[in-house]
Parts: sequence; C-alpha cells; structure tokens
Amino acid sequence: MYLSNLSLLNFKNISQADLELSNRVNCFLGDNGQGKTNLLDAIYHLSYTKSFFNSIDSQNVMFDESLYVIQGAVKSNEDEYKLYCGLKKSEKKIFKKNKKIYKKLADHIGFFPVVMITPYDINLILEGGETRRRFFDALIAQFDKNYLFELLQYNKLLKQRNALLKTNSSSVDLLEVYDAQMIEKAQSIHLSRKNFIDEFIPIFNKFYQDISSNKERVHLDYQSALHENTMKELFIQNRAKDQLIGHTSSGIHRDDFLFSINGNQLKKFGSQGQQKTYLIALKLAKFEYIKLKKNVTPVLLLDDIFDKLDDHRVGYILNLIEKNNLGQTFITDTSKEKIPQILANLNIENNLFWVENGNTSKLN
Repeated sequence: MYLSNLSLLNFKNISQADLELSNRVNCFLGDNGQGKTNLLDAIYHLSYTKSFFNSIDSQNVMFDESLYVIQGAVKSNEDEYKLYCGLKKSEKKIFKKNKKIYKKLADHIGFFPVVMITPYDINLILEGGETRRRFFDALIAQFDKNYLFELLQYNKLLKQRNALLKTNSSSVDLLEVYDAQMIEKAQSIHLSRKNFIDEFIPIFNKFYQDISSNKERVHLDYQSALHENTMKELFIQNRAKDQLIGHTSSGIHRDDFLFSINGNQLKKFGSQGQQKTYLIALKLAKFEYIKLKKNVTPVLLLDDIFDKLDDHRVGYILNLIEKNNLGQTFITDTSKEKIPQILANLNIENNLFWVENGNTSKLN
C-alpha cells in the first residue's frame, strides 16, 4: 500500500499543494520552519484522522482561513482509494473514502497504516504513562476494532463515573451500575494488551539488538493492577478512596508500559544514544508488527531524524530502505544534497521536493 498523490489546502502553513509521489522514497527538503513536517503530518492525518502534533483540529487551519482540506490517493495492489479529510471551523470534521463519509472516524483506523519516527518520540520516555498508553492503544487499534470500541466505551463510562464521584452525594447504587459496565470492558482491554505485548516484545528486542549490536539488555514491561486483581476487586477496595478524592484511582486507565535498560529505568539511566536506539527499535517494531498482522506494508515517515542520529543508526535505516524492507518512505531533511546523494549512490528511486514558506516544488 502506498500514497500516489497528496493534495492540501490551507493546512497549517501550506496554502496549496498537489504532489505526485514515488512509491519508494520521497524527500521533503528545506530549512527549518518551512513546512516539511506539516506535509508528513498531513499524511499521518490520512491514516489516523487527526494530527500527530495537535489534536485540536481547528488549530490546524491556516491562519486567517476558515477550513482545511487533505486529500490523497492510496494504491493497494490493483485497487485505488481516494481519501478526503476536510474541516470547516465550528463544524464537524468530514472524513471520506471513495466519496463515502465515515459515520465514525474510528472505522477508518487501520485501513491506511502509517508509522512516524520523529524527534518528538522522546516524549514516550520523558512523559507519563498516558503518553505510552496512547502509543500502544493506537497500535493495537490498527488491527483490533473491538479493542478500540471497548476502549472508547470504557473511557466514556470512566468520565461519567468520575463526574458522579465529584458530587458530594455520589450514590453507591449508581456507582455499582457504572462499575458493572466497566468491569467487563476492563478485563477485555487488559487481556488484549497482555496478549499484544507478549507478541510485540520479541520483535522489539530483535530490532534493538540489531541496531545496538547486542551491547545492552533492554526490557519493555506491561504494568497493570489487573495482573493481580480483577477490576471488580479494585472497585471494591478503592470505593471509599474514590469518593473522597473525587475520581477513579485504579483501573486499566492507569496502566503503564515501562522502558528499561540493563535492569534500570531508561529515562534516568539511559544515555541519549541508548534512548534514541530504544525509540527507533520501538517504532520499527511497530512497523513490522502491523506488517505481519495486517499483511500490509505501512508507509514510513521519517521526520528530521538524519540530523539527530549518528552514522551507525542512519546506516541501519538506509540499509532497510535499500533492501526495500520498509515500503514507501518519506524523509524530511534540511540539506539539499546529503540524503539525495545517499539515495543516488544506493540507486534508490526517489522524488525530491523543496519546501519554502509553505510552498512545495519538485527538484527532480
């Protein structure tokens, strides 16, 4: 599966663009702040129905404009699909596949898989459990529609339960009604996460060992209160506490995924190089996992990573591209010569685009 065309109107700083794309490698080149990353974000939008960087849709509309439109042509074997995402300020976002509007945006997730590697991935290490849960939830949802449905329903019930707990006279009977609905969904979500991590860890470990040349031992551990207790037991144990503090203190919404190296917390004890290697392995494992589960090669977006990585890590990724193990790949870089010269030396088919002040022009 690959993107053959990308058209934008008033998306962030890009007033208009219409790009014909290579099915191998496409490079967006230009100085910082010109709009290269916005082009990648538009592609991400066509996969996840939202921005990678800003979840508030109205803030992705170009300044002084009233709407944005993203369109793309996706080819898979002999089939072609037209994707459309449009938003008018103060109106509901519209997402279409072959002119048919999705009633629920969640129904599109997983159709056009995309994996982005960006310097912002460091937030997976530095920030709290919610960031890591979002990452893994989005991955599991790519191939498990029931998981996404259960998760959305659980979060909706959690919001309602928390609203009830904030009242001074929260009814135990009504709490038990919410509890009963949440228990079944929590057990299902926990089991899906547990089964996923068991399958994912060997893939992740292989990528890390390949990139690091077997120098360190890394771990990825799924932490959940449901390992030791049922959701029903957690509700009973924490009911008085929840009523006192006004929110649900325990459950699958508090799960975390712990990153460690040589038995120590990666955030505190991992060097910058080790953290970068961990994140690249994590993202490439995500790519490979989607490829195996869906029998579809995702599109890979590499945002400004070649300026941030050492030659060994760059060489590893380029070797994967050369072998065509990564399918269609998009690269942003500030140099007009470096990446194009490498691709030419490796005889890799590519399209080059220069991006300046939101305007995109083809170089080759």
